[in-house]
Amino acid sequence: MKGISTDVIRLGKKYRLQNFGDVYEFEVIQFLQGENFKFKDLSTLEIYEYKDLVEFGKGKDFEIVEI
Repeated sequence: MKGISTDVIRLGKKYRLQNFGDVYEFEVIQFLQGENFKFKDLSTLEIYEYKDLVEFGKGKDFEIVEI
């Protein structure tokens, strides 16, 4: 696994997540229980939860980086 851990993700910061070839650029807007958090996609402005993006696992290309 490359990039940063979900433990160091901070509220209001912007990140890029890559998993199974999909790339999301987002801003964290709310922390939920455990390692889950809500974020706003910077491209579509939709709100997602982190657990929804990794519910099928983490691919070989999984990476989170701060932007």
